[in-house]
Amino acid sequence: MKIHKSNNGEYYFNLHASNNQIIATGETYTTKQGCENGIESVKTNAPIAEIEDVTNE
Repeated sequence: MKIHKSNNGEYYFNLHASNNQIIATGETYTTKQGCENGIESVKTNAPIAEIEDVTNE
């Protein structure tokens, strides 16, 4: 994951695939520490996240 700083001074992260293509972008955070906490949350919760297919609703 890569942390970026936007033009308004907020932080966000991008999750990259092995080919370096962006496959997910986190929300914006007012602090870098908040962004790092968001990354840790993704690392912890993504492997156990349930997938809900709502394409046929």
